Amino acid sequence: MRARTILALGAALCSVAALAGCGTQADLKPKASKALPVAPYGRKDQPGSAELLGQSSQSRPSRNVELHTRSEPRTDDPFDLPPQD
Repeated sequence: MRARTILALGAALCSVAALAGCGTQADLKPKASKALPVAPYGRKDQPGSAELLGQSSQSRPSRNVELHTRSEPRTDDPFDLPPQD
């Protein structure tokens, strides 16, 4: 019974230690043999890794839809037509 408890605690400790390494964050750098992509056409400087990983407002637009808090009747939609025969 005692050996099983020690084994279970050891396995739990190993899994916690392995998961702790997943949370480390550092600046991304290209490998020694690789370089960052070339600068886009018309741009003088080469963007860094943080700028390349950042999302633009076009790729992730802000949400401007107001959520409904209560039930309201729908307005008439002129494009909601019945199927044609």
